[in-house]
Amino acid sequence: MRFIGNKELIAPDIKELLAENGLLDKGLTLCDAFCGTGAVSDLLKDSFDLVVNDSLKWCTVYTKGRVVSGTCTFSKLGFDPFAFLNSNKKTKKGFFFRNYSPTESSRMYFMPENAGRIDYFRATIETWRTRHLIDDDEYCYLLASLIESVSRVSNTAGVYGAFLKHWDPRAKRAITFSPVEARRLPHRKIHLHNEKIEDIIDTIDCDILYLDPPYTQNQYGTQYHLLETLVLNDNPPISPITGSRPTAPMRSDWSKDIKKHILFDKVVSRTKAKHIICSYSSDGFMSQSYIAAVLKRYGTDDSFTCKKISYDKYTNFKSRAKDGHFEYLFYIRKKPKSKVYYTSPLNYIGSKTRMLPFLMANMPDKIETFVDAFGGGFNVGINSNADRIVYNDYNHIVKNLIESFRVNETYDYVQYIRRQIKKYGLEKENAETYMAAREYYNALPIERRDPRLLYTVIMYGFNQQIRFNGGYEFNNPVGMRWFNEKVLEKLISFSGAVKSKNIVFKSVDYADLVDEIRPGSFVYMDPPYRLTTGAYNDGKRGFKGWDAEAEKRMFEFAEKLDAAAVKFMISYVIGHKGKVNEALKKWLSSNSFRVIECDRVQGIGRNEVVIVNYA
Repeated sequence: MRFIGNKELIAPDIKELLAENGLLDKGLTLCDAFCGTGAVSDLLKDSFDLVVNDSLKWCTVYTKGRVVSGTCTFSKLGFDPFAFLNSNKKTKKGFFFRNYSPTESSRMYFMPENAGRIDYFRATIETWRTRHLIDDDEYCYLLASLIESVSRVSNTAGVYGAFLKHWDPRAKRAITFSPVEARRLPHRKIHLHNEKIEDIIDTIDCDILYLDPPYTQNQYGTQYHLLETLVLNDNPPISPITGSRPTAPMRSDWSKDIKKHILFDKVVSRTKAKHIICSYSSDGFMSQSYIAAVLKRYGTDDSFTCKKISYDKYTNFKSRAKDGHFEYLFYIRKKPKSKVYYTSPLNYIGSKTRMLPFLMANMPDKIETFVDAFGGGFNVGINSNADRIVYNDYNHIVKNLIESFRVNETYDYVQYIRRQIKKYGLEKENAETYMAAREYYNALPIERRDPRLLYTVIMYGFNQQIRFNGGYEFNNPVGMRWFNEKVLEKLISFSGAVKSKNIVFKSVDYADLVDEIRPGSFVYMDPPYRLTTGAYNDGKRGFKGWDAEAEKRMFEFAEKLDAAAVKFMISYVIGHKGKVNEALKKWLSSNSFRVIECDRVQGIGRNEVVIVNYA
């Protein structure tokens, strides 16, 4: 049947990708999360146990009907239902006759005779089921065949959002009850869900997750309302013009820009599947770079695959002129959760993003409270699995920035950013528009400065750095960067993580965190490096600097933690460009703390270490 985004043409490519990764015929379970018309499930039904899902009931029924078609015998019914239904001319003046043909309404979805036949077919199938003359597989097979038959005589342009004003020649043909197109082969196990995938993803046991989300703003519930009514057989209240059933229950956030991005990250992050395949169109809301960024975050480095497939999609008069359409096919093998790291959407100087695997590997296995004493961009603390996390940064502006990702709904946050970009005309290297936004932010009283506006301005500043003057005015010059798809992915994944964890936000001197440090606490300290002081901590920007005296205070704080049997880790630099931190060496020589050399980063001439007080 005609269906927006159906995968009949690229289903063989999907099977080939599964074969390339050694996943065929291994007794595995595949979840077809947006099954649609079941092209993929039907092709793979003899290779996998299937979990079939779609938010529309008719899609799951249609898909199951295709999958089970090869094993339906109708032994209890005792005759061929197709031959029987086509052997007579019976009609019924039911819901379709009254509402979707020009009889009691003016709607021209079907010729009156065909509408009456559809009502007769539907009523007969339901009677057979009620009398237990057909089982559930046979019921789905017959309903799928009815959907297929209906689509061949509908007076529409391919979807059911509206009918044509003149009778199409195809609509004038007498309806024939025909078997749904499917591979007539035995199938393995199949289990159906009729839910929004984001609501059930963490409950589905499967080895492979196949994602084929909607690409654009098309709401499938609106476009295919008639088929939903046909399957549900519930005689719903309908709209006066199109005759649509209430569409609110069928509306999907997957057809909304940005909400789709958020849901994609959520589903990929939460699935139990070890393998993920995703098909997506070049015409869709999500870009190739965004999808790749999400999948690379959760997938192993060596498994990521992206194939570009050109094919002729279903077209209508609006899209027929477009060219260059193609599909992407993505594949990843998921990392264990312990190996997935979230990175801050702030480009924070001294970020430990590259060092996360090293740092996490050298931390205690069990931490009840993780205290990120110099939180900064929060790249380390956010990745802790502690029961409780304390984020602290003496720079209250940075603290408010990080906390803003928690207190604001992610969708609203991104929409706010987009509004500011449009309002000021922000673009990379455009100093005029950048300065207008920066000056507006700085002109506001400090208590009224929105962290979201600051974040937007930061995205278009030099190297996306955070820099203020002594009056707390943001003074970074314009840069060559912008709010792009990779930044969007960081914001969405980070926001999801920061909302899901038990985090307390503080902006105090680290030495004043004593009330937050409890038995079972672990204190991570990533202070400014005295040998590599940056613009944000040089003591000239309205905040305390970092000098020998500040360093000495930290040493004393660490000794107090050790005396109280509180485990700690300090990220620090012993040497940088020929300079040596002699005070640090002296302090280490007088204590029994363990020093672990960090891997050298190519092109960066500093000797980084972590200092811990545990084995």
